[in-house]
Order: sequence, then C-alpha cells, then structure tokens
Amino acid sequence: MVAHVLRLRLALLVGALRVSRGRAISGLVIAGLLTTVCVAALTRLGAASIDSALAVLAVGGSAIGAGFALVPLLGPVRDPLDPRRFAVTGAGWATVAAATLVAAPVSVPAVAVIVVCVALAGLWGAHGVDPVVGVCAAVLVGVTQLLAARVALGVSGLVLAERRSRELTALFVLALLIVAIPVAVFLTSLDWDGGMPPPLRTAVEVLGLTPLGAAWVFPLAPSVPSLLMAVLTPVLLGIVWVLIVRRMLTATERPVSVREHRGLGWFTVTPGTPGGAVAARSLIYWLRDPRYLVDVAIIPVAAVVAVVPLMIVGVPLETAALIPAPLIALFLGWLAHNDMAYDGSAVWLHVSSAVRGASDRVGRLVPVLVFSLPLLAVAASVGVGINGTWSLLPAMLGVCAALLLGGFGLSSISSVVAPYAVARHGESPFQQPQRTGGGLTQGIVLVGTLLVALPALWFAWHALSGDPDASWLALAVGAGAGLLVLVAGIAIGGAVFDRRGDRIMAFAETT
Repeated sequence: MVAHVLRLRLALLVGALRVSRGRAISGLVIAGLLTTVCVAALTRLGAASIDSALAVLAVGGSAIGAGFALVPLLGPVRDPLDPRRFAVTGAGWATVAAATLVAAPVSVPAVAVIVVCVALAGLWGAHGVDPVVGVCAAVLVGVTQLLAARVALGVSGLVLAERRSRELTALFVLALLIVAIPVAVFLTSLDWDGGMPPPLRTAVEVLGLTPLGAAWVFPLAPSVPSLLMAVLTPVLLGIVWVLIVRRMLTATERPVSVREHRGLGWFTVTPGTPGGAVAARSLIYWLRDPRYLVDVAIIPVAAVVAVVPLMIVGVPLETAALIPAPLIALFLGWLAHNDMAYDGSAVWLHVSSAVRGASDRVGRLVPVLVFSLPLLAVAASVGVGINGTWSLLPAMLGVCAALLLGGFGLSSISSVVAPYAVARHGESPFQQPQRTGGGLTQGIVLVGTLLVALPALWFAWHALSGDPDASWLALAVGAGAGLLVLVAGIAIGGAVFDRRGDRIMAFAETT
C-alpha cells in the first residue's frame, strides 16, 4: 500500500508538469527562490552571534510553522493525498494513515523543507551543537512542518468547503499583515548595542516553549520544557492525523453541493444569518463604491498631516508619533455614523425582509472593522516604535479600542436616528447635496466618542508620564468602555431601526 501511494504521488507530480506546465514551473521557481533565500540566511547566521541566530530562528521558524498550519486552512489548497480517495482500495484506515504520511515528503514544499532542515543542521553545527543533536533537531523541525500541513489539510477536508473563495484568502492575507507589520516594526526598533534586547529575549523564550518554535530554539538554548515540547508536538500531530483519517474513512458525510456556494463572493465567507448577509452586501459596497474608498483613504493622510503643526511648534517627534493612531481610530469609529444614507434605496431589502435592527447594525460595522484593523495595526505599531517605549503599547491599544468601538456604538444609533443626505451613487465623492442638516449629528458622535475614551486617555497620560501599571489599566478601561458602548449602541440602534422602518424607507426614497 505504501509503495502504491508513493507511485501515485510521483505520477501526480509528473502529471502536473505535463498538464499545467506554466503553473508548475512558476511554482517551482517561487519555491526555489524562497528556499535559496532561507538557505542563504541560515548560512550567514552560522557566522553571526548566538543571540542573533536565536532571534531569527525563533521568529522566523514560528512564522514558517504558522504558515504550514494556516495556508491549507485558508488558502485554495487541495489535498492530493486525501484519505477518502483510497476508500475504494479497501485498505484499513491505519494503513491509509501510514501510507499518506510516508508519501507526504514527496512534494515541492516538502523538498524545500528538507533542504532548509539540512542548512539548519549546518547552522547549529557552526555554533558548536553536537552533530547528533543537530540532525535530530532538524528531523523534528521537518517532521513537525509536514505533519502540521497534513493535519491542516485533513481539518479543511472535514470542516471547510472544498473550494475556498478568494475572499477568504484575502482575509487570511489581511490577518497576516495585521500580525506581521507590528512584529516587523517591533524588531526593527530594538537596540542591539548591548546584546539581545530584553523584550526580544522574552519573546524568544516564549516562542521556545510553543509547538511552533520549540524545535527551532532548543539546540541553541537547551532546556527540558523546550525539548519536551519539540518531541511531543510531532507525536501529538501524528495522533491527530490518525484520528482524522479514521473519521474520514469510517463516517458518512452528508454531500454538499458546491454549486450552491460558487460565485457568491463574500456571501460564502460570512455566516448564513441576516447579519452575515448584511455584512456581505456592505463589504461589496465598500470595495466598489468610491464614496467609501475616498473616506478610508483620506483618514490616515489627515491623521498624519495633523501631526505636522505640532512638530512645527516644538512637540518632540517621539511624542507626536503617538497621535496618528488614536486619530485614525476616532475617525474610523465616526465613519459609520451616516452609513445608511449611502445605501439609497437598497435599505428597503432590510425593511421588507423583516431583518432585525440589531442584525442590520452589526452587519454594517463589519466592513469598517475589516478596514480598521490593518490601519490601526500599522499606525499603533509605527507610533510606539518611533517613540521607543514599548510599554506604552497596551495604553495605545486601549485608547484606540475605546475610540473605535465607542464610535461604532454611537454611530449605530446616529445613522438610524438622524441620517442626512450624501452624494448619490455614481456622483463625485466630494460633491455634497443641496440640503442642510447633519452637522449636529457629526459633532455629537465625535464628542461622545471622546467622552467614552476619556478614562483610557487619562490612564494613557499617566503611562506616558512613566507609570507602567497605568498602561495596562488604560487597555482594560478602554476596551471595557468601548465594548460596553458598542453593545448598548447596537441594542438601541437596532430597536430604533425596528420602530422607524417607515421613516427609514421615506428617507431612502428622497435621497
């Protein structure tokens, strides 16, 4: 059985070169370039200090492990060794599990991992690690990555749809940027004059105790917990894979028609609930309507420009750099205060289909949240990085959470209580209709948002003055106040939406 599966896997690789030669060659080129870069970096680390090697291996190795575990779940990846394909052979689930594991290294990503593991063993040897320990650790690294990918493919085959949409892949890339950008800013802002900076050393120690980074770290920083984690991780992944194969080959799954979900875009990503439908429709509007895109593009520019006068009058750059992120959060939370006016006559779908007001309120906030997270991740991390005091990061997050979530809550009420006319679809985003009103609503939402964030701003000021405990208090108070106002705003705005359906329809028809 194992030999048969190996022959099939090789045949699939050769067939891919024959059928889709261009795609296969491009994939080989990309894999070769990435492997070459990794091998060159590991070779150079052999001559670097142990601290530098530890930092790169901990962060880079954890990122590679996370990629092997997440890409099969979120990307459009199909498993060529799906155990269900071998059900017709009559082989037992244990045999199929073993055969697919043995055949797993026969793939382009697996070969790249093997090459990287060989270079990794050479790096450890250059730093004086025993060759036997280095080879065993390299084997653990490679086996862990392959098993993580196999388990992820199995989980996606059991739980997720066979075809992942490009929208889901876009969300994965967005989440990756949200995580990667703050990490990159954090690493580039550290001072290496006295060896490995304490914050980075703490991060390396933590990653060395996780399943993602233990096998990469313990040869250079040996400890019993990291060794146990490095050994137990592939063992547990192997057990999970066997259980997945058993489930696949012994349980009858209800057939799902792929045609039901193809071509629906964001509707395949959001939940099949009224709020999910509103969120999907709003996402489509936000990505295609220039009125929304102009607002999102202007906000970060305006926040940065607002800092220039402060620097002209003598405010230090380290202090001024902390201002753009809260300003962006304030305006993003305020952005939804008149969202319903942009719908025009489309809002009749919600009213006529008896969508609950709370579902309408939640669905409309999803696009703003999707755009807000990467913008705030960049602004907060860059601001704190320029300031150089990473203990202020909790305070920054608390203030941004209060401003963003508080603005969402108040906007959920104002957009249904006092909507005002805006430029119609197809008109210039900078054109304003000849109607009065709206200024009071804008001011109330802005002032109310600042009042919600006032406690968090107070503790953040104390944190900036040198009180480290105040930073965490700012995070707790800001997140708590923001969530409280958000929940209350959705509830109140939803109740008003339910009661004012006729007036909402009249407003939509006259704008």
